[in-house]
Order: sequence, then structure tokens, then C-alpha cells
Amino acid sequence: MKIIFDTDPGIDDAMALAYLGAHPQAELLALTTVFGNGGVDITTRNALYLTQRFGISVPVYKGAHTPLHLPAPTPAPHVHGYDGLGDIGALQGFAAEAEATSAPVRIVELIREYPGEVTLLAVGPLTNLALALELDPGITGLVKEVVIMGGAFGWGPRRGNVSPVAEANIINDPHAADRVFTAPWPVRAIGLDVTTQCIFSTAAAQALAETGGDTGKFLFDISRGYEKLYRERDGFAGCALHDVAAAIAVFEPQLFDYAKGGVRAVCDGIALGQTILKQDGLLFPPGAWDNLPSQTVCIAVDAEGVLGTYARTISDKAQLKKAS
Repeated sequence: MKIIFDTDPGIDDAMALAYLGAHPQAELLALTTVFGNGGVDITTRNALYLTQRFGISVPVYKGAHTPLHLPAPTPAPHVHGYDGLGDIGALQGFAAEAEATSAPVRIVELIREYPGEVTLLAVGPLTNLALALELDPGITGLVKEVVIMGGAFGWGPRRGNVSPVAEANIINDPHAADRVFTAPWPVRAIGLDVTTQCIFSTAAAQALAETGGDTGKFLFDISRGYEKLYRERDGFAGCALHDVAAAIAVFEPQLFDYAKGGVRAVCDGIALGQTILKQDGLLFPPGAWDNLPSQTVCIAVDAEGVLGTYARTISDKAQLKKAS
């Protein structure tokens, strides 16, 4: 499975990358970085660090530092830490350089190089994908699938995590999200409807720290502050595996249930960043819902299946490494 991982690391991004690096069927072609959980310089440094930490040989390409039209969002260090990886000191003294090619350009090049084979897995703001579409609209007919962590569509317990209706990745660049959803390529959105049900408990994280080798221990260490936020805000001991759920959906689509239809992202006003699905078959007067491609939205999840797949994949890789 050839994958371009578009990411803004981020603690749950690190968890998703660890899963991808451990999955025997994942062929990572590139990591492309974007602003989001920190400025793009921070997320790019984190991506470079994580590939080395996890022993993943994949080039990193720096991408967009601001949204298409809106001001850059204010970082949220109370979520991921000032360094984006939990402020445990792991990045002290680390320095590395991304590739010279920009992320949107490399996305286009790789899709052109492997027509019909590349899955774009995007777990941050969708700016790089929108810029790639601008560079080469023809890639819509060449990509295998676009899987995103983003949005909230009304089926789950959480409609928004930045506003009452908006999920962070979408509100950070709603214009890019709307462009990605309305382009004629296959998009599958893994939103808060399902990711907020995938709660990896503190006990499970402790168990993975013991069975998952250095990677499991590192993921436990960086997620202490992340879990604290969930404990104080939501009242449970653990954290939601937002980006991990999207990564798992690439390989285990049967763990999710879906609805299909046209999708738009709201680009102004009080509902900025809201994602709206018009399910196939519903008729409305002419307007914003005309001639949209039918996209796929996740509406339910086998949460235990997702959690088990994540822990098992990382633990199995650690045991194979130990045995060798």
C-alpha cells in the first residue's frame, strides 16, 4: 500500500506514524508536513525526529505554513506541548533538514509516478492537498484514495472540538477542506463522529509501553500531558486516537460504517469549519449542492477493533525487532 502521509506532528500524529512504520503492508513514499499542531517549522522538525526515532526510512517534505486565505491559527501548546511532542525534552539538540522539494510539488510528482496506486493519508489541515490540486488538477483521476482525519457530521457524540460544530483540521483551513471535498477524487473522511469513540486508556498505554519496545515507551511518555487534557476536559483516563483511526481505516476499512454524498466545508460566519454531508438521494433546490462528487463519511466504528489493531501492530513490530 503506497502512502503519502500528510501530517502536522502532534502526539496523535506520532502514534499514527508509529502504526504506519510498524505495519508490514505500509509503503511510505513520503511524509509531507503542514502547519497545525504547531508552526510548519516545528511540525517538520518533529516529522524528521520521529522518522529517526521509529527507524522509518522515508523522506520528509516541508509544506504550507499558512492557510489558503485565513490567518495562521494560534498554536495550542496545552494540547501537544510547546514542542508538539509533549515537552519531555526529547527534541533537545535535534537538528535535521527536510528535502528541498516542497510538499505540494512532491505530492503531484508521486501520484504521477504511481498512477492509481497512491493513497493520500492526511491528518492535518488540508492545505497541501489543495495546493497540489491547484498545481495539477489531473491528479484527481490518478490517486487511489484520499483518506483524511477531519470533520464532524452529526452521527457521533462530538460535533466539534474547536467550536460547537468545527473540528480542528477543517477550521484551520476551511477553504482548503472545501476544495478537497469538492474535487472529483475519492475522499473518505474519518471524523470526530468515530475518532472520539476510539479511547486508548491509560492502562492500555501502560501495557503498550511494556510490550511495544522503545516506541511504545516513547508514545507513553509524550502522551502524559495529552491524557491530562482529556481527563480534565472529558473526565476519562486515556486519549482519543484521532489520527491513528484514520491510518487504520486505510488498511481495515471494515472496522467502520459509512454514508455517502456531497460534502462541503463552511468557509465563513459563525459555523466556520463545519462539515456538511448531503447524503446521496436527497433532493434540494438548485444551489451549493449541485454536481458534487459523492464522497464517503464514516458514521460508526468498531472502537475495540481499532484499539486492538493499534496496540497489536506496534507490539508485534517490537517483538520482531527483539527476536532479530
